[in-house]
Amino acid sequence: MLMGFKIDTRDKFHVITIQEAKLAANMTEKLDECLIPFLGSNVKNVVLNIKDIEKIDKAAAGHILALQRRFYAENASFVVCEIQPELRKALESADLYDLLNTTPTESEAYDIVQMEELERELMSEDGDDYPEPE
Repeated sequence: MLMGFKIDTRDKFHVITIQEAKLAANMTEKLDECLIPFLGSNVKNVVLNIKDIEKIDKAAAGHILALQRRFYAENASFVVCEIQPELRKALESADLYDLLNTTPTESEAYDIVQMEELERELMSEDGDDYPEPE
């Protein structure tokens, strides 16, 4: 199934806007094809803008959560932004909304990425100088 994306690359992150009204489980492979390669690039952080999505099935929502966890496991940020009210309700009823790193606007997502990037830099500096606490 074809899936519409808009990719906007910035200094520290990529903004991926899904240009679909519905996100279904059978579309997650295309999502992976778009997002996973960023983990191997110099700019690994992703802001996923889902402003156009009106409906999402539970499997697709769970897949976004799994992607978020994978990005964080590989020291990259993953922020979902511009979730529409009806979609937020669906994510809340599936007990997924609170597990996602979300912001109301793309601008706030940029701020989160910048803060997390700074935090990772500080943690790596600390790690070079001090042993891990036991």
